[in-house]
Amino acid sequence: MCIIFFKFDPRPVSKNAYRLILAANRDEFYNRPSKSADFWGSHNEILSGLDMEEGKEGGTWLGITMHGKLAALTNYLQPRLDLEARGRGELVTHFLTTGVDSLSYLKKVSAEGHLYNGFNLVAADLRQLPDPAIEDQGQEYVQPILNKYAAVCVRCPGYGTRTNTIILVDADGHVTFTERSMLDKDPSRWEISTHEFTLQS
Repeated sequence: MCIIFFKFDPRPVSKNAYRLILAANRDEFYNRPSKSADFWGSHNEILSGLDMEEGKEGGTWLGITMHGKLAALTNYLQPRLDLEARGRGELVTHFLTTGVDSLSYLKKVSAEGHLYNGFNLVAADLRQLPDPAIEDQGQEYVQPILNKYAAVCVRCPGYGTRTNTIILVDADGHVTFTERSMLDKDPSRWEISTHEFTLQS
């Protein structure tokens, strides 16, 4: 499972305050191939990591565009995964690469949610900061399993927290995106990268 903390303040009173503070951990199998966060898209306008798993290439768990579209995804435990289900990472990618607003997109995803294994999705336009609903999760699972995989930092053999991300958006629309990524499936080795830009109107 993954975890996301976020705080919105659409109109910060202080120039030194942030409109958005987001912190996220991506928990995943260590041997699942992925790319660290970088700019991509037709004009390098999207910043995110990318899933490189065969058949799921191009999906992502967290991303932001230069125009202020932001989406983040967490998976949640379920008794059996549907191996024929669509890749959940495409939910974030589709939002970031289309012109649809967040409310319309979340309504569409709600109608199509049965095509995917369990997930929570946050989609927002930082120019509007809507209030998307986050669905209830985890009610039907055994507590010891939840305790193991729902920790802030998960460490299990072959599976655990691989990426930590912090996104800060200040009152002037300046974005700081910092990512800490595990290297070579080794929980003792990490690299940190930071990207900064100003939201475009």
